[in-house]
Parts: sequence; structure tokens; C-alpha cells
Amino acid sequence: MSTAAIVPAAGSGVRLGADRPKALVLLAGEPLVVHALRALRDSEVVDRVVIAGPPDRLDELSAALPSAWSGWAQVIAGGAVRQASVAAGLESLSGDHELVLVHDAARALVPPAVVIRVVDALLAGAPAVIPVLPVSDTVKRVRDARVLETVDRTSLYAVQTPQGFRRDVLAEAHATTTESEATDDAGLVERAGGEVCVVDGAAEAFKITGPLDLALAEAVLSSRRH
Repeated sequence: MSTAAIVPAAGSGVRLGADRPKALVLLAGEPLVVHALRALRDSEVVDRVVIAGPPDRLDELSAALPSAWSGWAQVIAGGAVRQASVAAGLESLSGDHELVLVHDAARALVPPAVVIRVVDALLAGAPAVIPVLPVSDTVKRVRDARVLETVDRTSLYAVQTPQGFRRDVLAEAHATTTESEATDDAGLVERAGGEVCVVDGAAEAFKITGPLDLALAEAVLSSRRH
């Protein structure tokens, strides 16, 4: 089965203190989106990538990608919210791609092994797959600055990307939901009544949101080099 990936990359870099979209914020001299795509490329299981970027920064986003990826990666205009960007990516794919991954540009350091695990689970028959990590912190439910209860964390997991889907499952979830501010596509599948399976994620697949995350990512890259 052919696998395509959609990378929603239209988000701002405000929380990183940047003057550019988050996908174009530099990490070790390269934009975050380049690092994210390199993980997909190195997995050798992704046949096509669509990057849904800010409509007014498409040329800049295209110029940031290595020329060797020109036949593999395509930049298109994303939407005002994540769901619209993923929907635009789905619309741009040819009918050849039966499996679709959705990957955050901000999860720039995901190991290729995680990508492979997601695709392998889809090939084994799962309709939707997400990489997860067990929640290690104590979790409390709070209201009005008061603790209501301590939540049992034994069944709680933090969700990462890439999330993988059989294409028809993802397309149906997007077509049947009215949720415009969904934080992940697996949530849309859940709301549509679909089954979502899990595989092991990785600590390195953390989301780069603020300056501290960027500093941690720099440290991880330095450790990889040495």
C-alpha cells in the first residue's frame, strides 16, 4: 500500500517568540519542518508528503526544502485551523495513496522507528493508529484554583504524531465532524465512532512549543551527533 503524509504547517511561531511561522523556526540552522520531514524520509515508508503552510509564505516554505525532495514533497496552502489544513492536504492527494499519516512539524525529532511502527500497524489492519507515551506525572483535576481529585493515571497516555489512518477512515472523519478546533485527527475518528489503536511513541517526539522546548531539541540533536 502506498503511504502519504500530510504536515500541517500553518501555525504561528508566537509562543516561540519568533517572527515567522513555527514550521520555519530554525533548529540547528534548519527549519523545524525540514527536521520533521527528514524523519519521514529516513523511515523509507512514506512515498509522498504534502506540507500545508501559511498561504502568504508558500514560496518561503518551498525554498526551505532540500531540492532533492522536489519530487517527494509538495507545499500547498493550509487553512485557518488545523482541521482545514489536513482537509486541504487530503484533497491534494492522488487516489494512489491508501494510507495517510498526519505529522506535526513541531514534532521535529520523532525517530523514524516511530513512523515505521505506525505504518506497520496500519498494514496489519488497524484503521487508525497513534503513537503514545504513558503519563508519568501525577494528574489532578482542578477547578477555580482548587483540586477536585487526583486522577488515576494508569490508563492515561500522552499522544504524539505521526498519526496514521486508512485514507477512507480519515476522509470520512473529516467529512462527518463539525469540530473546527480539533487538536488531533484521531479525535475526529473517535467522534465519528471509529476505532483508534496505539503503538509506542518516543520521548524524543516531544512537541516544540516554547523556547525551553527549542533548547531541549538543540541538546537532543547535539547528543545524536556525538
